[in-house]
Amino acid sequence: MILVIGNKRYSSWSLRPWLLMKHFNLPFEERLVPLDLPTSDAELKRYSPSGKVPVLIDGENTIWESLAIAEYLNEKFAEKQMWPADRAARAHARCVSNEMHSGFMALRTHMPHDLQKKLTNFDISPAAQKDIERIKNIWLECLQKSGGPFLFGSFSIADAMFAPVVNRVVSYGVPFDGDCATYIQQMRALPAHQEWINEALKETLVMARYR
Repeated sequence: MILVIGNKRYSSWSLRPWLLMKHFNLPFEERLVPLDLPTSDAELKRYSPSGKVPVLIDGENTIWESLAIAEYLNEKFAEKQMWPADRAARAHARCVSNEMHSGFMALRTHMPHDLQKKLTNFDISPAAQKDIERIKNIWLECLQKSGGPFLFGSFSIADAMFAPVVNRVVSYGVPFDGDCATYIQQMRALPAHQEWINEALKETLVMARYR
């Protein structure tokens, strides 16, 4: 399998399946296409019908969307149990994963994913703050039901979907406490996540639209 990704400093969507595949020790070749270069669009079109990352290529199959990639991997490697085993918990995990996938636009716009940022006293917009409060509620509900350390007990697709939010919280100095603060520490301490973060910190390409 080949996973095509964008810059690790910026590409939150690429992080999600990459983290999943690394954490569950799935065999794959990483292919990084730097974004926002004159050659980027043509290079991405070689792999992705949408011209976006991430893209998973598995033989004749091409899957070009993060949550679809996660579902594909869950079916192909069913023994890894990437969703909770309990049916009700699994439905809940899918609900919050899809909410993350399609929502929180103010947070995305106002606080872009940039692993080289470390800000204090960042002025969070009211709309982004509303998104943050909803995310806190999601995390608290999941952690209290499961007992942690991850949203549904053991690491799952849901955690991979929220990994970029964890990074935004750290980058923009958003205050979290209690169970949510512990969850952030657990997520950042994952060996696979640490690997991604360390590689992102070494990148030198700067995307002007995220300055």
